[in-house]
Amino acid sequence: MDGVERAKSGHPGTAMALAPAMYALWQHDMRYDPANPLWPARDRFVLSGGHASMLLYSLIHLAGIKSVESGKVVDKPSLSVKDLESFRQLDSLTPGHPEYHHTSGVETTTGPLGQGCGNSVGMAMAERWFAARYNRPGFKLFDYHVTTFCGDGDMMEGIASEAASMAGHLGLGNLTWIYDRNHISIEGSTNLAFTEDVGKRFEAYGWHVVHIDDGNDHEAILAALKECKNVKDKPSLIVLTTVIGFGAPKKAGTASAHGEPLGNEEIIGAKASYGWLKDAPPFYVPEGVKEHFAEGLGRRGAKASAEWDKLFAEYGQKHPELAAELKAIFAGELPQGWDKDLPVYETNEKGVASRQSSGEVLNAVAKNLPWMIGGSADLSPSTKTTIKDGGSFQPEKWNGTYSGRNIHFGVREHAMGAICNGLALSGLRVFCSGFLIFSDYMKTPIRLSALMNLPVSYVFTHDSIGVGEDGPTHQPIEQLVQLRATPNVTLMRPSDANEVTEAWRFLIQHKTGPVALALSRQNLPTIDRSKYAQASGLTKGAYVLACCGQTPDVILMASGSEVGLVVAAYERLRAEGVKARVVSMPSLDLFEEQDQAYRDSVLPPSVKARVGVEMASPIGWDRYVGPEGKMIAMPGFGASAPAGQLMKKFGFTVDDVYEAAKALLAARH
Repeated sequence: MDGVERAKSGHPGTAMALAPAMYALWQHDMRYDPANPLWPARDRFVLSGGHASMLLYSLIHLAGIKSVESGKVVDKPSLSVKDLESFRQLDSLTPGHPEYHHTSGVETTTGPLGQGCGNSVGMAMAERWFAARYNRPGFKLFDYHVTTFCGDGDMMEGIASEAASMAGHLGLGNLTWIYDRNHISIEGSTNLAFTEDVGKRFEAYGWHVVHIDDGNDHEAILAALKECKNVKDKPSLIVLTTVIGFGAPKKAGTASAHGEPLGNEEIIGAKASYGWLKDAPPFYVPEGVKEHFAEGLGRRGAKASAEWDKLFAEYGQKHPELAAELKAIFAGELPQGWDKDLPVYETNEKGVASRQSSGEVLNAVAKNLPWMIGGSADLSPSTKTTIKDGGSFQPEKWNGTYSGRNIHFGVREHAMGAICNGLALSGLRVFCSGFLIFSDYMKTPIRLSALMNLPVSYVFTHDSIGVGEDGPTHQPIEQLVQLRATPNVTLMRPSDANEVTEAWRFLIQHKTGPVALALSRQNLPTIDRSKYAQASGLTKGAYVLACCGQTPDVILMASGSEVGLVVAAYERLRAEGVKARVVSMPSLDLFEEQDQAYRDSVLPPSVKARVGVEMASPIGWDRYVGPEGKMIAMPGFGASAPAGQLMKKFGFTVDDVYEAAKALLAARH
């Protein structure tokens, strides 16, 4: 209450209602060492309703969770009272919604409702995978539980339904969601829009469901948590009926307790109802409270983590290779030789679709990177993202094992993205895939990958009107722009198989954010690298692929499949004696990171005649083509027809590129 009041903004009601459940979980149930928040075998807590962040911040302070700096635990508290007093203020450690890496003790960035639910499913899947691959007789290294607080808003969001359906299918008995059923939304009672029986829905998903009628019943909460942990073959939902803003004289149980400060009068009344010290100042922590947490959560967690450290040391003696893998995972490192089998492709006029070469490179990487796992939204035969001999991540009753490396997400793109974030937060190198057009369903989890600096690999195929007959519903136009516009996302659209290899070489080593690949359905000629520049230029984002050997009169530039068009047009111009240059631009994001000298060496400012080609929206290309250049791009949505006919209709032929270049040259003379 005090934090929201001081900030003059925030959400006090849910934090007040869930405080008893938070106390019961952390003080009496969670296996977590506040002195070592990086302990790999710790239980995970996710606050999916991130608007109630003061609940988590208060717990982090009271429990004495240590700070993490540059990946190391340091001997100082994550949050002080001063930090709590700075709630929602500039540069504070207590932003309006919890942010991973920003505040120690926060396991994931939450705020967009339902995302934390999806993250928690990924975390639970990761525990199952770690246990299946690394646990050995006498060495139960991984047996942690994931608990999520979620609310009516989460339950209304489709992503939570997708994630819950998948968790039920997978039988994730290490996952518990505590559903705060307070019957209140921003507009008023949930009866305005949400009247379903959530418990029955989750039973249909295959979840174990427990109901608690009083959110303040500490003993009932503890009994429910114990019951849920004893259910090993299915996830659990605790339907916890609470009163939002509990204790506030006039605002308890009302929508006004949700998203605005209570006001001093209501705070005084609420504190009185709790039996709080009458003259206590704001942010007051009574003597003995921190010691109480230290004796419960702290003592239990310290004992468990010390025992685990001892067990892991013994494990290292018995199973040194597996222990070495785990150390690399915990350190975010790659195994030696991970790239030793990356393919080099011979020149081939017919070539291969970049989705096909990507699948081959993925398998070359996966062979030497054992903790690389992933899958697709029911599209792996099309996206070519199956790890050969990797097995399926499934319970035995569905003919798989939890050590499987191929995840079958089903047609659940939105949950897929959030689940992959949860897997990445657990240390695994994860990829997911689908058609580029369906990245629309994944906008929020991709954005959160970027916000959390997670190295999730998004493999998107069918990247242009080259999709053909499926028509405009399946032909991406604005998606490349959207991905390029998202901060910290690196988009790559390779032009041939060797650029695909270099793209994978880059993304596996990239640790500070997601990488998205945009790959073709149609074959792309494999460029003759003895004649043209090496594909390693991809790491610069754009590079001179072919040139006349001097300052050109015209520059032809493109990404992806369109590079083949500009190369053919270049050869025709060159045969006529025109001084031309081809620039392959697989990643505008990486090109923008280069210094001005390099960018000017690729695109000399003095050369104004420029032709850019991309089968998508032209937005963003103006900075490279310039006001005197010509952009060949999509003017609107596509159409349903064979790909060749679409290329002619929309102007993506060698003749079109050639004529555009000639027109620019003629205009300058």
